[in-house]
Amino acid sequence: MKPQLYTLDNGLKVILVDTKSTSLTTILMIGAGSRYENIKNNGIAHFFEHMAFKGSKKYPNSFVISSTIEGVGGIFNAFTSKDHTGYWIKSIPEHFETVIDVIADMVLHPRLEIEEIEREKGVIAEEINMYEDTPQRKVGELFEELLYKGNPLGYDIAGTKDIIYKFDRSTFVNYINNLYHPENAVLVIAGGLANIRHSGPTRSRPAHSLARITDIINDKFLGWKHGHPKGDQAQFIKVTESQKKPQVLIRYKKTEQAHLSLGFRAFSFNDSRKYALNLLSVILGGGMSSRLFIQVRERRGLCYYISTGAEFYEDCGNIVTQAGVTIDIHKVKEAIKTILEEHKKVTKGEVSKDEMIRAKELIKGRLLLSLEDSANVATSYGTKQLLQNKVENPEEIIRKIEKITREEVVSLSKEIFTASALNLAIIGPFKEDKPFVDILNF
Repeated sequence: MKPQLYTLDNGLKVILVDTKSTSLTTILMIGAGSRYENIKNNGIAHFFEHMAFKGSKKYPNSFVISSTIEGVGGIFNAFTSKDHTGYWIKSIPEHFETVIDVIADMVLHPRLEIEEIEREKGVIAEEINMYEDTPQRKVGELFEELLYKGNPLGYDIAGTKDIIYKFDRSTFVNYINNLYHPENAVLVIAGGLANIRHSGPTRSRPAHSLARITDIINDKFLGWKHGHPKGDQAQFIKVTESQKKPQVLIRYKKTEQAHLSLGFRAFSFNDSRKYALNLLSVILGGGMSSRLFIQVRERRGLCYYISTGAEFYEDCGNIVTQAGVTIDIHKVKEAIKTILEEHKKVTKGEVSKDEMIRAKELIKGRLLLSLEDSANVATSYGTKQLLQNKVENPEEIIRKIEKITREEVVSLSKEIFTASALNLAIIGPFKEDKPFVDILNF
């Protein structure tokens, strides 16, 4: 599964990955997300993702777009994150030409009709309401709001209702002109490439050859105009971290369960230690055999869900444990103390050989299993290329994970797990943060 990377004359990078599967995923990823926004247009990245599906030059409305894709048996969607946006369609390879035509037209030639913009404001307002009513999801956003307060990286991706209702067509046009250009994008085609067929004349090339696939891509995307002159690309405001002591953010909500995110500041995805941090997160809260699952759920019965993960950005990162705990404040405090105690044990060197082996095998196994889905393959390669400007094969990642030693994990934990990097966000029926501040000692 060796990827092929090439760049169109207009700067668009294209990655072709033949997984020899029966499916094909086509994804166009743009280096645009909420961290490129400001207080006046927060939510525009996510809003435009919606508008791309509302009609384009060739596919004038949402019904035409959806019926075209579903008419060839495909499924489609999009996502907006803090540093990138992705538009994807999964189909059988035989319909590649239709798929690539729809994606290209949606993103390059959106209609942005005023009536549709106004109508979609109500849809997004309800989406925001849904997130507010989903504390298990919302608490993660609060955690990063606490870490990156004052920086767009701490903004809510969907924005706020007050802000999005002020958007007009010019808000979208300015945003697109700033970030949506080929030099700031990656197109990935992953799946059964050998089964792609071209409906036009084959000339001297086989209908399924990679050369014919590139012909199709060139036809759809080569007309995408360049963006800003080189060196004048849109930039985000980098995070400046100066935390000195533990921080707490409480969001009062009458719930049946307290949802918490407890974690520490870390480093960017450019840091080679990210593999060790991922391994550390698995040891703590990756799966039902992890320390925190056993200690907090199985042995104490304090929660239903609990897990640990690492999040990386270009200039910063974090490792965080999320859990849903009974709303009894004494039980919540017990859960927090138990979580922190397991972190402390790692810093003291209490990591066994068996834990290291199990964590490595879990990462390896889940990575390899994910490659059975062309959508996971396309997203993985696209994200790495877009954000880090490199292609990294699964085999390379596994080799790096395998090399990590117990000593590296312990050393890293000592560096990361400190009081000056500790943060806690909670959603639940609590109004004061003092009871939680008092127990955040590390």
